[in-house]
Amino acid sequence: MDWLWNLLDPTWWLTILGAFATFGVLAIIFAETGLLLGFFLPGDSLLVAAGIFSSASVASGMGIAPLSFPVLLIGTPLCAIAGAQLGHFLGARFGRKLFDKPDSRLFKREHVVRAEEFFEKFGPAKAVILARFVPIVRTFMNPVAGVLEMTPKRFLMWNVVGGVVWVEGLLLIGHFLGGQVDPKQIDRYILPGVFLIVLISLIPIIVEAVKHRRAAKRLPVPNGKHHRVPSSFDGQA
Repeated sequence: MDWLWNLLDPTWWLTILGAFATFGVLAIIFAETGLLLGFFLPGDSLLVAAGIFSSASVASGMGIAPLSFPVLLIGTPLCAIAGAQLGHFLGARFGRKLFDKPDSRLFKREHVVRAEEFFEKFGPAKAVILARFVPIVRTFMNPVAGVLEMTPKRFLMWNVVGGVVWVEGLLLIGHFLGGQVDPKQIDRYILPGVFLIVLISLIPIIVEAVKHRRAAKRLPVPNGKHHRVPSSFDGQA
């Protein structure tokens, strides 16, 4: 299981990529948002770690070359936007056939259903933005939006908003932390710091979910029974 933990560890990625770490971050962000098999990649934590290791003192303390912060600020949002747009295109082009495959270690139909329910709960605009802060959902949201016929122009608009806020926010937080923490003790703070930042990023989604639940309770329910909204993927092979 060591290989799995390594894949989820942003410091492992940055160390193994070495001098190519800056461009490796761009590639990983593109893959996580644009390719279905990229959902397991550490998007949130990688962005924070990349911001931290853009500090020369921190990077030298970890034995790696510092990442280029200007390249990250410009390149990562472009890759996040392009990746999501590719995912939307694939969903619109191939439809539900894109998900017509049996469950495996990497692919679970529940991920698709979860993304679609997220889309239906928050509506297209909010879903595309908020999904950026939810691991796995942000990968499957893009093709699901294509399958559900969200127009490319409308998707691009909210894709840009969500991509820029998500990427730039986490990079800037990481860069700030990198300048505040003792480089010799950075390994003690990075994982707890990343966890806290990801938790904070989920607050808007939790607030929206509470609002929707309260609104649903105010609606009259026939015969006093609750009915689950059927998913478009229910009954699909």
